[in-house]
Amino acid sequence: MKQYHIALEKGDIAPYVLLPGDPGRVPKIASFMDNARFVAQNREYLTYTGEYKGVSVSVTSTGIGCPSAAIAVEELIRVGAKVLIRVGTSGPMQEYTKPGDIGIATGAVRDEGTTRQYIPIEYPALADYRVVAALVEAAEKLRVRYHVGIFHTKDSFYCEVEPDRQPAREIWKDRWKAWIRGNVILSEMEAAAIFIVSSLKGAMAGAVCAMIKISEDEELMRLNEEGKKNAILTALEAVKILADKGIP
Repeated sequence: MKQYHIALEKGDIAPYVLLPGDPGRVPKIASFMDNARFVAQNREYLTYTGEYKGVSVSVTSTGIGCPSAAIAVEELIRVGAKVLIRVGTSGPMQEYTKPGDIGIATGAVRDEGTTRQYIPIEYPALADYRVVAALVEAAEKLRVRYHVGIFHTKDSFYCEVEPDRQPAREIWKDRWKAWIRGNVILSEMEAAAIFIVSSLKGAMAGAVCAMIKISEDEELMRLNEEGKKNAILTALEAVKILADKGIP
């Protein structure tokens, strides 16, 4: 049966699915694949399926935030997804990171509302250890600068970007400092939902994000694009590594 939101059915996708937020990033990821073809588009969900070094891979956009990401993961698993890897952008949180670096998630802070409707907050949002290991191996192989650690998943983009303009700015800033002191490496908007839904539904999930800084400076913009490319290639190489090992 064709899924209501993503407009996909069994046979449309590979067991390995990359999950960018932005639909515009789907054809960009597909450009690194062979025989990539458009499969479906509905709302914020755009899907291509192709191959990377002989391994069948699909790419589906999730839109912005956990509600739409949770819907995508639910429906993708129903039509055959076994491994789901978020490929996105993020705001770095630690001083030792640099624009253009990538982050690989071990888990995510559930600072959002969607996953609380699935299971109590005490349940951890964890990346699958096999996906984490494959992403690290891929980053090492590609010789890209990477960091491994906990992501911060939030609902509000502008509370992070413009905290001083928000009514609860003191609360937000105190929590933000706590995450930094807790060694959280970056902030983004989808990983927690992808991890929680995948865990509950028996699928494997991971995440790799470029650490970017929003700027019109040409050098920063170049580094941002380099980080995005490295995140894409790291995810694709991780899929190849998992497939070669017979995972799943």
